[in-house]
Amino acid sequence: MKAETVPTKTEMDVLQVLWQYGPSTVRFVHDKLNEQKEIVQYTSTLKLMQVMKEKGMLNRDETNMKHVYSPAVAEQTVKGNLLGRFVDSMYNGSPSDLMMALLDNDKTSAAELQKIKEMLNKLDKK
Repeated sequence: MKAETVPTKTEMDVLQVLWQYGPSTVRFVHDKLNEQKEIVQYTSTLKLMQVMKEKGMLNRDETNMKHVYSPAVAEQTVKGNLLGRFVDSMYNGSPSDLMMALLDNDKTSAAELQKIKEMLNKLDKK
């Protein structure tokens, strides 16, 4: 997968399952996806994962009767690329503007603010 390639929403859903549960069959991924959202056809999941393999996002182990897929891309790399694009498009490339928006958000709890303070303190000590 090229560094600038960004997975679609449905491709990210597949990657999230594989990152969480490890190498899996199409049936397993399909069942997990159907637990999370509206029911999709098995053949749609199969085709999506085949396309993702062609794009270089997935590896496929064909040594057994059932093909087992695994992510060919690192979770942190993909999420970092997505975050970078998000910051560029929504906050003109400014991490501080993003942080201010996060800190001013109703979803940011006191516990999360404390974690952020601890992370910033660790960065200051480096």
